[in-house]
Amino acid sequence: MFNIELIRMPVLAAALMAASSVGSLAMAAGAAEADELATATASYRTVPREYRLDGVVEAIKRSTVSAQTQGQVEEIFYDVDDFVNKGDLLARLRDTEHRARVAGAAADLKSASAELEQARDEYSRVEGLYKQKNVSDSAMDKATADLKGAQARLEAAQAGLEQAREQLDYTQIRAPYSGIVTHRHVEAGEIASPGQQIMSGISLEELRVIVDVPQSVIPSVREAGEVNIYLPNGEVAEAGRITVFPFADLGSNTFKVRVDLPQRAEGLFPGMFVKTGIVTGKKEELTVPKEAVVYRSEVTGVYVVDASGDISLRQIRIGRVLNGEVVVLSGLTDGERVALDPIAAGVALKAQAQARLTGGEHKDG
Repeated sequence: MFNIELIRMPVLAAALMAASSVGSLAMAAGAAEADELATATASYRTVPREYRLDGVVEAIKRSTVSAQTQGQVEEIFYDVDDFVNKGDLLARLRDTEHRARVAGAAADLKSASAELEQARDEYSRVEGLYKQKNVSDSAMDKATADLKGAQARLEAAQAGLEQAREQLDYTQIRAPYSGIVTHRHVEAGEIASPGQQIMSGISLEELRVIVDVPQSVIPSVREAGEVNIYLPNGEVAEAGRITVFPFADLGSNTFKVRVDLPQRAEGLFPGMFVKTGIVTGKKEELTVPKEAVVYRSEVTGVYVVDASGDISLRQIRIGRVLNGEVVVLSGLTDGERVALDPIAAGVALKAQAQARLTGGEHKDG
């Protein structure tokens, strides 16, 4: 028995040494993974102090196209929710009568041109005789008046032809700008009169936000002139032109403020509610990069990497997002490092936990 124990002891010692080496290697591998993680430091920075309000998005270009002449609606080319380009034909009215007026006006113009030529010839003939003292002053005056009358009739005929052509153009109702159809007010076969609504539409290229701002905040709007618009995709859009209406609502004592948005703000449509932040000052806030924040069910946290390379998932409470930075209300302190790749940090955390578990089992063994 004694000899057997002597034989077993070196084997057992070798096994323990091998296990210890495996545990050390695993822990080293976990530490190496932690060292390779990209990190950022939680730090304080100056951020705007905001007064949050809900605003309503509306289109700057929104209009209703109406008929400018009378006629039966022959065709309608677009319907609600269709996109149209500027100049596209929306609807067409019957133009038989208008074409006839154009033809009549063109005939009147030809007749007036012929009369003018005749009047010019007569004026030239009378003028030659008048210089030779062969006609009276009254004959010369009559020739002059006839020439002026013929010129006036020609101008009137030209104006009549332009008017008839314009009325003919009115039978083709076109889009004044590119946008989306929101309402169709007529059906094919109806008689459209001048001023009757044909189609309504809006343009999504230029939007603005209408906000009812309390009286106490209006001085900040006028002085600072800074308003942030929080888009549905999480981004923050800086306001363009800000217009403050010069009167307050009698019922709520609020001023209406109109904020123009950058062109083609993603995810916004007229009628939507949107969060707006009116800048009223500056303050220091603890922030971390947006990509460092991880969401696990209802828990919001970050992977914290300490000085020794150990990784831990820390629950935090966050505030608003500003230009890619998230305000941390609690859970972190200034100077702590957080992983910028939560997926890689999670893998490294599991490797460290497995290394510690392996090392603990080897010690127990």
